[in-house]
Amino acid sequence: MMNKEKILVIGANGQIGTALLPKLQEIYGEDGVIASDLQATNPPKSVFETLDATQPTALQALIKKHNITQVYHLAAVLSAKGEANPLQAWEINMQTLLNVLEAARNLNLKKVFIPSSIAVFGESAPHQFTPQQAYLDPTTVYGISKVAAENWCLYYHKRYQVDVRSLRYPGVIGYQSLPGGGTTDYAVEMYHKAVAGENYTCYLQENTRLPMIYMEDVLRATIELMEAPADQISVRTSYNLAGTSFTPAELYENIKLLFPDFQCGFVPDFRQAIADSWPESIDDTSAQKDWGWKPKFDLSQITTEMITHLSKQLIG
Repeated sequence: MMNKEKILVIGANGQIGTALLPKLQEIYGEDGVIASDLQATNPPKSVFETLDATQPTALQALIKKHNITQVYHLAAVLSAKGEANPLQAWEINMQTLLNVLEAARNLNLKKVFIPSSIAVFGESAPHQFTPQQAYLDPTTVYGISKVAAENWCLYYHKRYQVDVRSLRYPGVIGYQSLPGGGTTDYAVEMYHKAVAGENYTCYLQENTRLPMIYMEDVLRATIELMEAPADQISVRTSYNLAGTSFTPAELYENIKLLFPDFQCGFVPDFRQAIADSWPESIDDTSAQKDWGWKPKFDLSQITTEMITHLSKQLIG
């Protein structure tokens, strides 16, 4: 039964891990979910283990210690941060991935979740409603590592029958933690600055349209995919996932409806080239068809949620 599952979250201190952990605890119980990362938070998560996922022996020992049945592998060096040290980003992203897949094979894990990203797409993919089967020629080491990860996931599923599942996340917007070095981080940063009463300088051009998704939709999509029957999963690389799409200018105008004095300038840097290589919108028909995916939050709803929660945090 579901309550007998033991879940390991790798990278639990990151943007998605911070929000996903309590959702999983609601389903499986606090003792049923083990958080892990390079160091504990203060205060630490309810059940926390220090883990360097680049070390395969330590990873498998932790899985055995807690009788883990499912792994959510969320640790990665993201797009903008990865460009500062490409070889290190590749080594970390690929070594941790292969360690998780090998653990799943050797220890007969029931399911594994490996997130992918819209960073897998490059200039050859259609930028409007980018299809599931688009040509993948990414321009960042993060995107290259995610394309490789998707193919490794398919390989382990076909050769070793590992039930590994994946989503191509758009830019993720959430209030639970600060962003971690992605090209779409500007959106979260803009909300934080507005609530703090400060102005913001955006590192992308004002008309740069990118796919985005609110954290609550991310969590729901991830859990819905992992709970779907295996025979409904037709994509074993990674599913396209759509939320909403908007530009920095549209986000700015949306925020100004609530903070009329908020000012935002636009001074593009190296991240502009990364954003220009990505889609403007995503076709997620396969996710809709296979497991009933449908997003709930548009830009105005995201703004209301972000402002409300960040304001509460500021008061607190």
